[in-house]
Amino acid sequence: MASVDFTLSYSGSSSESHLIDFYDVALALAGFQRSLALTTHLILNDNVITQAPSLTGAKILAIPPTNGSWKFTATVLAGIYALGTAPRDTPIGHLIASAYDYVVSETLGFHVDFDKTLGQKYDEMQLKQDDTIKKLPQARFDSVIEKCEVAIRDMHRPIISSGTAQKAAIFSQIGSHTSKFQHDLDIKTYENIMHIREEERAEIFIGRVSSYNINTYKGRIYLNSEGRPVPFELGETARAFLAVSLIANSLVSNAHDRMLVEGEVLLEAYRRVSKSGKLKSLLVVDVRKVEFGVFS
Repeated sequence: MASVDFTLSYSGSSSESHLIDFYDVALALAGFQRSLALTTHLILNDNVITQAPSLTGAKILAIPPTNGSWKFTATVLAGIYALGTAPRDTPIGHLIASAYDYVVSETLGFHVDFDKTLGQKYDEMQLKQDDTIKKLPQARFDSVIEKCEVAIRDMHRPIISSGTAQKAAIFSQIGSHTSKFQHDLDIKTYENIMHIREEERAEIFIGRVSSYNINTYKGRIYLNSEGRPVPFELGETARAFLAVSLIANSLVSNAHDRMLVEGEVLLEAYRRVSKSGKLKSLLVVDVRKVEFGVFS
């Protein structure tokens, strides 16, 4: 299918002297690999995984660091090729590169026009009658962005924790063409990742609970309006026995049959959004039953 190189390059502070904190960069590289794996798996399989070793249809291989710099290059080898034999300048290669740039940019708190970036790449593939990859909606990428947040946050470790670097840049290389990602990683982008703004007005959300922890009052609910599961937390006013029972019943019904109307539950909740306005989670203040599409 394709071969694409991605390079993570740190600069500033002691990294200019080719020195960087070992522990911080170890976590950063693990985050680099994980975010690449989850993004690549989505493109190839239309499936959101939570563990990087579950990557299917591709391999991510490490290239030895360049002498005299603190750059680390990973090759994403998609398909059944040996290293050095995979075609490089392919539509799928460009799609993987664009998808990773999109995921990183959105995670860093920058809004990207999906239709003009990834949507356009998919359209180009359709014009070339390349139907090897399914066109995915924005909601699928939103799910991956959520799963990659901690990984991309860890890529800031040398900048935030030890201060052995001041910023990091990401590059993609397809064939002889190298492109720099739109946004560097620095203190500001780390603050963007950590930023959560709670909306001032509660809204109504209807969905099916897919997970719930009785000890933390936290879970996930699939919202048709978002096209993906969204984390939620029951606030103090929503922790009564009836509310928790409705959450539990929705979880059981959803596990048994996702098409049953009994699996739906209504949440009155405040949106918690990222710097770019993307919904990150819900703070629930009330839980009600849904019957035949009408709440009670």
